[in-house]
Amino acid sequence: MKNILTLHEAIVIALININKENFTATFDEIADYIEKRNLYPERKGGIDLAKQIMLRSTKSKGNYSYLFEQIDTNSIKLRTK
Repeated sequence: MKNILTLHEAIVIALININKENFTATFDEIADYIEKRNLYPERKGGIDLAKQIMLRSTKSKGNYSYLFEQIDTNSIKLRTK
């Protein structure tokens, strides 16, 4: 099945739905949400989805810093401002 969403789009959807008050979740919670709803089914490289989420949201040369804020080593928050 081809991906309809990019990974960062799937992360945003997960954050909005996991914690509707402050849009915060752990990488594992986000991965579970994405996998259960099949939001990002086709992945390359054999990297664990939680690890891919961490890399995309906190690393990626800062490309997604406008979307995500790292709370601690295991959690991120959706930037709302």
